[in-house]
Amino acid sequence: MNYDLALMALDGLTRAPLQIQARGSEVLIEGSPAAFKELARLCLLIGGGEATGEAFELQPGVHVSAQSPQLRLRAS
Repeated sequence: MNYDLALMALDGLTRAPLQIQARGSEVLIEGSPAAFKELARLCLLIGGGEATGEAFELQPGVHVSAQSPQLRLRAS
């Protein structure tokens, strides 16, 4: 996995954070097109790796809105 690209994507999410809400059985993710582009970049980096267990943690107030629950993206 290219950690430099991952850090660039996380840095992009600090400028355009996502909003994540859990409502019963539904999880709603909202954000600007730029935020979704950075999220997609993280997903592609995780999905393109050979090793499993790779993960990124999106922190409330940094990568996602302050009211958002913690979100972890992990390859299994």
